Amino acid sequence: MMAGPRPNALAWLGLSAVLLVLDQVTKWIAVTRLEYLKPVPFIDGFWNWTLVHNYGAAFSFLSDAGGWQRWFFTVLALVISSVLVAWLARTPRADWRTALPFALVIAGALGNVIDRVRYGYVVDFVDWYLGFTQLPHWPAFNVADACIVGGAIGLVLFSFNTPPAAQGKG
Repeated sequence: MMAGPRPNALAWLGLSAVLLVLDQVTKWIAVTRLEYLKPVPFIDGFWNWTLVHNYGAAFSFLSDAGGWQRWFFTVLALVISSVLVAWLARTPRADWRTALPFALVIAGALGNVIDRVRYGYVVDFVDWYLGFTQLPHWPAFNVADACIVGGAIGLVLFSFNTPPAAQGKG
């Protein structure tokens, strides 16, 4: 008798969808309620809501490259998301150490793709800084960026731990 197919981790795309909606809703609120580059204090001395347009990638990398970067980062994000979806299809559903970071990166990448296609830039609005220092503000970011960073950190951290199912095999 043949065993049925093992459940894969594609169900984790549900988390990606929820985070993608959260990203887009928070960006819509930022675009409709904030003035461009005008900080609104949330936690004085630490956190402002500041609407920023990011034409580049992380930390505004290549933001002044002339426009080609919009499509480059869009295609790159779509390729990465597609590869991660394919890996989720091959990942056992219970392997959350792999599936969770992939789901986070997919949500973040697609959230920023929507902005690049819709506006030509990524909408950022979370502005953190240490008001008691002379340090500059951290680059503004959004929910999608937090998902990408969280997913990347998860991939690195979980790569150091052998999943329980793999221990003892070899």
